[in-house]
Amino acid sequence: MIRFSVLGSGSKGNSAVVECGSTRLLIDAGLSAKQLTVRLEAVDIDPASLDGILLTHEHGDHVRGLKVFLKKYPVPVFATPQTGFVVRENKLPPSTWKTFESGQSFAIGDATVRPFAVHHDAVDPVGFVIANQTKRFGFVSDAGFVTRSMTDSLRDLHALFVEANYDDALLEADTKRPWSIKQRISSRHGHLSNTQVSELIADIAHPALTRVVLGHLSSDCNTPGTALTHLRGKLENHPHINLHCACQDEPCGWFEL
Repeated sequence: MIRFSVLGSGSKGNSAVVECGSTRLLIDAGLSAKQLTVRLEAVDIDPASLDGILLTHEHGDHVRGLKVFLKKYPVPVFATPQTGFVVRENKLPPSTWKTFESGQSFAIGDATVRPFAVHHDAVDPVGFVIANQTKRFGFVSDAGFVTRSMTDSLRDLHALFVEANYDDALLEADTKRPWSIKQRISSRHGHLSNTQVSELIADIAHPALTRVVLGHLSSDCNTPGTALTHLRGKLENHPHINLHCACQDEPCGWFEL
């Protein structure tokens, strides 16, 4: 069995937990150490029981709580060499650091993890496919656009977490951000829009893909209602796919594959 819960997702911090058989993995640690602990316990996970922490990239909203969390829970941390080098410059406490290369699968307990490259303004950002013998779960956080290799990595999934950061019209109408920031958000190294995500899901959809959880929604340039309405309109030919939005302030329930 594989199941996952998004502990929090948005510009203020990102983290998710995945269970694959008896193996428990945290993906990113962008919430405070206190919130990571509180939210893990809220979904009945003892932080000391984690088997590893997977890092997508080094930005603060994905690693902010890592240093303090590792002081109490010295969990092995898995990252690309470049991401690990940048994160360890913050003088993290001793922990077991393990590196992986994008595109090369590795095992952690009952889970097989396959990282794949994504485009974002980080040193070496990745997404993950976490699998056992029968189920495949895809995880994509920050990504500027959808590449063919990314799409190919996400085929034959049973569930997917993917960012849907902004709505094109809301971003264009936003008055809080200067044009340069808007350009960065919508660039090939920024974030995914509702339109891009709907095209990705339509491309990889198949009968066994039954759950998609949207995350990293902008508080100004997207809303859960906007994102879900847009995607449902674009995915009319795939009514079997259940759509859900993760939120920033509390963990969502467990989603079981």
